[in-house]
Amino acid sequence: MALKYFSKKQLGILGDALYIAEDMTINYFKLSLSQWKRHPFDVKTLSSLFGEDIRDNAFALLKKYMKGGNGEAEPLYKRREFYLVCLQDHQILKALHRDRDLRLLPLLCYVLTHELVHIVRFCNFQVRFDTAEEHSITEEEQIVHQTTYEILKELPLPNLAYILGSYNPNRVNVDICMV
Repeated sequence: MALKYFSKKQLGILGDALYIAEDMTINYFKLSLSQWKRHPFDVKTLSSLFGEDIRDNAFALLKKYMKGGNGEAEPLYKRREFYLVCLQDHQILKALHRDRDLRLLPLLCYVLTHELVHIVRFCNFQVRFDTAEEHSITEEEQIVHQTTYEILKELPLPNLAYILGSYNPNRVNVDICMV
């Protein structure tokens, strides 16, 4: 089966969603611009992904990299964490096709805000990225779902209430995952 990619119009909506998600996340955590810059990340869509970065069970995949650091001779404090949000266009588009009440902008706002909450929590040492225990992963997802809900609940965006109800903070949703 051929994978479906975001169109140019949908990529424009993605840009809007990222702007909203960043603004809402920054405001919720009360971060200054310089504090926010300490949470480096990039967003890639399916057209830029290969191999294991393409998933059939998630809307997004969060990956962690270390940038800087030229080997053992360089001090650890000079190495910086960098996060990559790998959006799964095909899964997002499939969900939109499957559920006529979903809309792309609010769904992307939710997915991106969810991933940004993970990034803030990792960068602020509230939780470790490499948690391997199932209980810890489940607990982290519940915390992030609840936080995402709190961030977005007052945002006056059409169809967002439907998404917030669908992604109930008391349930763990396999559609959004981290690796």
